[in-house]
Formats: sequence, structure tokens, C-alpha cells
Amino acid sequence: MARHRHKKRTHVGASNGSSALPAANSAASRVPKSMVIRVGAGEVGSSVSQLVSDVRRVMEPGTATRLKERKSNKLRDYTTMAGPLGVSHLLLFSKSSTGNTNLRVALTPRGPTLHFRVERYSLCKDVQKALKRPKGGGKEYLTAPLLVMNNFASPSQGTRSDQAIPKHLEDLTTTIFQSLFPPISPQTAPLSSIRRVLLLNREIPKINPSSETSEQAGFVFNLRHYAITTKRTGLSAGIRKINAAEKMLKERKGRRGIPDLGRLDDVADYLLNPTAEGYTSGSESEIETDVEVEVLLTDPQKVTKTSQAELGQQHKDKNSGRKEQSVQKKAVKLVEIGPRMKLRMTKVEEGLCGGKVMWHQHLRKSNQEVEEMDRVWKERKDKKEERKNIQKANVQKKRKGSKIEGAEVVNDHSDLDQGEFDSEDVAADI
Repeated sequence: MARHRHKKRTHVGASNGSSALPAANSAASRVPKSMVIRVGAGEVGSSVSQLVSDVRRVMEPGTATRLKERKSNKLRDYTTMAGPLGVSHLLLFSKSSTGNTNLRVALTPRGPTLHFRVERYSLCKDVQKALKRPKGGGKEYLTAPLLVMNNFASPSQGTRSDQAIPKHLEDLTTTIFQSLFPPISPQTAPLSSIRRVLLLNREIPKINPSSETSEQAGFVFNLRHYAITTKRTGLSAGIRKINAAEKMLKERKGRRGIPDLGRLDDVADYLLNPTAEGYTSGSESEIETDVEVEVLLTDPQKVTKTSQAELGQQHKDKNSGRKEQSVQKKAVKLVEIGPRMKLRMTKVEEGLCGGKVMWHQHLRKSNQEVEEMDRVWKERKDKKEERKNIQKANVQKKRKGSKIEGAEVVNDHSDLDQGEFDSEDVAADI
């Protein structure tokens, strides 16, 4: 007899059912999640579409990498699904009628929204073509990048109050970009989990007091994306080559890279002979001291009798210099993996892609105009609340009416049934 097939995709206890969703107050629900969207999927062009794919790689793993947009999709479609999916940020790429590429960074569900104009950008494939040894995609995208922000707080001197961005808007922009990725605790985060760096470098404007143009007071910053690579220092090229070959053997990648020692009498001839790819000149082997860091070994190591004796001696002589054997010196290098973008902030809105304009690059308003704008928005908000209350009262009234009508219909049916039973009883008596 054939075994009964248990369906796991539709039952409540399935791994992808409602029980697998994170709770509202759990740690998984507080991890920032984002959606990188093309507004007008068929109108932005192939270059912007590839830029969207590259930005999704930057935002991994907390983003929808395989999101498919349609021409008929509206902004409301994404905002409606943001709540059930736990999406906290929306990055919207669009193209204007004049050919400018725009980016909107919005917080769900109520905003605010930052508007940027992408002045220049380079795709990942362009950056990798320009490098001599490009870094391929591997385990770097399994963890969130380390966010580094520079010059986001403008200096107090050298700027004019009528042109400079207000201090609270600078703090708002800093907070929004910091909330794109989960926070990293230096005391508890393992070093192996930090594999990428996302650099946001703001260009501090040099304002000329005699100039009356407001273009100089813009909020412009450059975005760069790097992969972190490390290399152990203090070893000869031959030993490093043997270590790399040992790693390849452990990963079962074949015997590629193993040095050929068949023509040598002793391994010391390979390690100590400069012509046999051993020690090289100082210019080739030495690393700059400013990129060297000391890393405490946390990976499990093979314990031998010799190492056990050394550990026992370390416990006996705590003040001796043998403790340094558990610390390795590694050279840290950043390899750019792309994309690159130069963004200029043009507007800040209070709501989600709408609402009151908190700051504009080209428009300046007096205090009276700001007060008038606040009054208009307050009236709109009051009218909206009034309409909501009226709609809520109408819905409750309709529900009460439907309950009364349903009760009357039930009473009519009960009277009719009682009449039928009486006629049957009379017929039986006759």
C-alpha cells in the first residue's frame, strides 16, 4: 500500500506558514528590511535597471533581491504589502521626463521621505573592469555591511543660516541612513561577520559670502562599496603559498597552487632560497604598518602535545611575552566592488512620498510663508480626521441596521414555521 502524502505547504504547521512568521516584538521583526523598486519598470532603461540590481546586492541580506516589478504597479501596492512583510524602508528609483535619475528613500508607514538626484553613477561591472584584481562575489553578502558616514554634520563656521541645511534635517538624514542596516556592537560582533564596508562621504560646501546662489549649499555625498580582504603578515611568500594550497585542499578545489618540491632536497631550500619563491625583497614582502591589525584567534585549532605544554607555560608565566602567540597580525585591504553613486538631496517631505515639504534645495520661504503653510496643512489634517470620523459613524450605523434587519427576518421565519406546524396539526385532527 502506498504511503499517504502529507502536504507541508498548505498546513498550519508548515515551516513557511503563519507559525514561521516572526512575532511582533521579536528580534527578527526589528531587523531593518528594505525594498529597492523601479518606479515605471519599462521606462527607466537598462542602465538604471542594472543599478537597481546592484543596489539590491548592497542592501543584502535584508532586502528583496528577486523582486519583480510590473508597469501596472503603483506606489500604493508596495506600501500596502510593506506592513505584512515587515519592510521598514523603500528605495525608489525613477527617471524624469528630462532624463534625470532620481532616488527616494522613505520610511514606512508614515515617512519621512528623502529625495535625491543621482548626478553620476557607475555599475558594478564597470568598477570591476577598472580593477587589476577584482573581487568576486562570495560570502560577503551573507551579512550586512559596515556603514561608515563622514562629514554628515556640517561645521558651525563658514556657512550662512539662510543657505545651510538646518541642523535637525542633518540629524534626520543621518538617522535614516543609520537605520538602513542593523546596528553592530563592537564588543559582541565577531570579526568574521564584517565583510563589507559602505562608505557615505559628504562633500562639505565652500560657501562664498559674496555669492547669492543657493547651489553651493546643497547636501551632496558619494557612495562607495568595498569588500574587506585580509592577509597574514610576517610570513614569507613560500609559506603563504603553502597555507593557501592547504586551504584549497580542505575545500576540495583540487591540487592547484601547490608548489613543486620534487627537485629540492629539503623544504628549507624552498623557504630560504629567494630564487625559489621563498623570501623576497623588502619592497615586495613588507606591508605598510598603518594597515596592520592584531586579530585574536577565535577559530578552533589543532591541539598537540607541544601546544599543550606551551599553554601550560603561559598559565604559569602570565606576565611573559608568550601570550602574543594567540594573536596574529593581518594586513587589511579594501577592494571596491561597486556600485558608485553621487547623490544630491533636493527635497525632504514629512510623509511617505508626500506631505508637507520640510526642506527644498531651490525654494526658500519666509517665516510668514512657513506659518501659512503650517496652517493650511493643519486644516487639511483636521478635515481628513473629520471625514474619517464621519465614515466610521456611517459604518457603525450600517452594521446596526443590518443586525436589526437580520433579527426581523429571523422572527418572520419563526412565525411562518409555527403556522405551518399548526395547520398540519389541524389536518391531523380532522
